[in-house]
Amino acid sequence: MDLPVDLDARGDRTGAIYRALLDAIRSGRLGVGDRLPPTRALAQDLGVARNTVATAYERLVAEGFLEARVGDGTYVAGLAAPAPAPRHPGALDPRPGWTFRPLPVSGESAPPPYDFRAGIPDAGLFPFDTWRRLVAAELRGGAHHPGTYAGPAGHPELRAAIARYLSLGRGVAADSDDVVVTHGTQQALDLVARVLLEPGDVVAVEDPGYPFARELFASYGARVVPVRVDGDGLVVAEVPERARLVFTTPSHQFPLGPPLSLARRQALLELANRASVAIVEDDYDSEFRFTERPLETLHALDRHGRVIYVGTFSKSLIPALRSGYLVAPRSLRDALLGARQLADGYGAPAEQVALARFVSDGLLGRHLRRAHKAYAERRALVLEGIERLLPQLEVVPSAAGLHVTALFREPTDDAAVVAATAGAGVAVEALSSYAAGAPVSGLVFGYGAARTDAVTPGLERLARLLGRGTATPPRRARR
Repeated sequence: MDLPVDLDARGDRTGAIYRALLDAIRSGRLGVGDRLPPTRALAQDLGVARNTVATAYERLVAEGFLEARVGDGTYVAGLAAPAPAPRHPGALDPRPGWTFRPLPVSGESAPPPYDFRAGIPDAGLFPFDTWRRLVAAELRGGAHHPGTYAGPAGHPELRAAIARYLSLGRGVAADSDDVVVTHGTQQALDLVARVLLEPGDVVAVEDPGYPFARELFASYGARVVPVRVDGDGLVVAEVPERARLVFTTPSHQFPLGPPLSLARRQALLELANRASVAIVEDDYDSEFRFTERPLETLHALDRHGRVIYVGTFSKSLIPALRSGYLVAPRSLRDALLGARQLADGYGAPAEQVALARFVSDGLLGRHLRRAHKAYAERRALVLEGIERLLPQLEVVPSAAGLHVTALFREPTDDAAVVAATAGAGVAVEALSSYAAGAPVSGLVFGYGAARTDAVTPGLERLARLLGRGTATPPRRARR
């Protein structure tokens, strides 16, 4: 253990060691449960008598900061957790608008037994062995000139593969030069905000909607205006004419689910052209569709270069890849590349080429077909279970994605429901947590991470927790 102790001056060496240890504990450099070195070893390191160190340890044990365990050693005690650091009068403050909302992190805790959290794909479906071989092949010695820097737009092979994939699967007309590879959707939105927004600009967002988009735009000083969503998606008539940017999820509105109707799509594009508004189209999970054919993307309908199309592989593959992309009008290309270069330079070339091969060799299509089959089965179980077991909920019709949303028929504190069910192993999300001002109450059921054999038992447990039991007679499903 490196313990800085001032022993140069003559005087109380025991006191100097005591104060150094106490400071290390209070500052958190020595955490609760940390084992201290034996007194003989620390004395030898510091060049003092063993009894000098032992006396300092005994004083800290007596005061409750250390715990001596017979035959085991000396540990930092549980009561020694550091107090919050006092605020210094001259402390640096961030500018207004910066907050941090910690999210559950994979690997830090076991997933709940009945996992209906939204936006999480099934990692068990991902072909890890194939991916490992692709990445290993690209990491061989000499590949990709590892001694040089890469371009901020992303590896040419991946950009070309994404352009082909979008053209065939989503009708997005783009070539490789139009594609910028990003670290997921969030970085794509950050790049757009950097090059388009100035403090005070009005940004219209769906309400309820994606909270991290709202917070990101606000962090750049934008005035974020929530706009109502109904059964046809974003209510375009309520978008402010002064808007500089509109953020929308037209293929599968997040989190409610309905697509933006064709009439609303045309109205939004007309508004964008008339008022010089930029539209960010977040097509986050439309690879998984379960009923009718999808409507054309806003990007495909755009004739005036107003739409910035954003996509991600986090839902179709796994979030750990941190791979997304944007397709932007050519008028923004250089600015976006400059923003990416300033933000983090570029991505990982080897992983980008591996992903390009994954897409181009048909492995992505194969994976999507397999995943679609699994998700379709789980989705059907969720819909059937809500109809049969949870009469207090009404499903919002949707045709795509990895979640469905159901509204409470009567006023209900959905956040309290979620808190109560979490303690019983049922993880579901409150619709109100996605709202900026809309008075909504409901539950969002993700089925990407839910085990197929756990879907119905999880809904049965939820029904019991809500006090309705499991004997509600079946009713005709709504679609």
